[in-house]
Amino acid sequence: MTSSTINALSPLDGRYASKLQDLRPLMSEQGYMHRRVQVEVAWFIALSDAGFEQFKPLSEAARAHLQALVSGFSIDDALAIKDIEKTTNHDVKAVEYWLKSELQGQPELEAAAEFVHFACTSEDINNTSHALQLKSSRDTVLLPALDLIIASLRAMAHQYAAVPMLSRTHGQTASPTTVGKEMANVVARLAGAREKIAAVRILGKMNGAVGNYNAHLSAWPDFDWQAFSRRVVESPEPQGLGLSFQDYSTQIEPHDYMAELFDAVARANTILIDLARDIWGYVSLGYFKQRLKAGEIGSSTMPHKVNPIDFENAEGNLGLANALLRHLSEKLPISRWQRDLTDSTVLRNLGVAFGHAVLAYRSLSLGLGKLELNQEALQADLDTSWEVLAEPIQTVMRRYGVSGAYEQLKEVTRGKSVSAEALHGLIRSLAIPEAEKQRLLAMSPASYIGQAAELARRV
Repeated sequence: MTSSTINALSPLDGRYASKLQDLRPLMSEQGYMHRRVQVEVAWFIALSDAGFEQFKPLSEAARAHLQALVSGFSIDDALAIKDIEKTTNHDVKAVEYWLKSELQGQPELEAAAEFVHFACTSEDINNTSHALQLKSSRDTVLLPALDLIIASLRAMAHQYAAVPMLSRTHGQTASPTTVGKEMANVVARLAGAREKIAAVRILGKMNGAVGNYNAHLSAWPDFDWQAFSRRVVESPEPQGLGLSFQDYSTQIEPHDYMAELFDAVARANTILIDLARDIWGYVSLGYFKQRLKAGEIGSSTMPHKVNPIDFENAEGNLGLANALLRHLSEKLPISRWQRDLTDSTVLRNLGVAFGHAVLAYRSLSLGLGKLELNQEALQADLDTSWEVLAEPIQTVMRRYGVSGAYEQLKEVTRGKSVSAEALHGLIRSLAIPEAEKQRLLAMSPASYIGQAAELARRV
């Protein structure tokens, strides 16, 4: 079968492939191999600088050759590693053998070849590689995509800060708000969720087969291997890995930071599901129209339809992302004794979880960019909902000690359509100061928005 997006098993590599071009080099198997090579090279160079008699510091030319293997890592290199893996049936060993083959023809490097993967267990390479993948994907793809949504919503919050809108608590008419304030609510929630995603420390460990530096100390028992490993893990790239050091582990890094990261992303996604459903509802009510795109079809039989497909696509992909993220969060911190292999195949789906999230973010951004406010529809709903002023009327009545204020308004308004005239007649009959009557008479559903506009502009 010929390789094509149309026969891809996952829609992320099929139907939606073009939307995730920037994530694929980071989270694909090629991206994973690339990071493994990076980790092996960083460890190898650091060993040469450790002061060991048997491994002198590498020349600048040798260092440049090694760094070029990282910066120039290509699909051909990844395929070459896969070919070696057919024999080894071990993916990390295949990377080691490939790297050693790339040292051929370089006498200085050939002489030091046995220091490639020195004292490392496969998980020293794998956990740091996954950490590098997650850090890069979070910082360069996922967060920027989320930031675009926050920026769009903030712009809408400011633009529509004073545009009144009928609220619907329990789906029923309720005290008015503004379009901008509803967008500001989401901005505030997302900003908090974004901070939590960005604040997660991405950890890495390089401490051997069971986390005790056993092999390291067998070779150089007086060397401070923990301090050395910390330097490799925490030093900025390319000298090190630019991660935070994990002091304690079994064979595998415990993955608690991954659970924290995935939970944080899932919380942001839950907020966005809420947003997608609300916008879908507002489009259904006619509060928003959607800009037309030439050639698009909304229904195979109903020519008039302009469906909110971007918000539906986002909701679906956010659900898929969260299903995966929550499984990853619950599964990965659990490993039998010093390690089992159940995490390995699960970790290969990190890119799938992030892919569905990023795809959803981009669908939401696209959908938000198509929205046009329909102020006529908003005003029409407000004009037929005078019953919402029962709240301010009975509140003013309470201020002046009118007995049974709530009950009087409930009798007049509950479950009923109330006209402005009827409400004004009630106001004029109240035993409250005349100035208060005039203030209530001047009020309309569209003007009863509290501090909504101010709050929206402030976000």
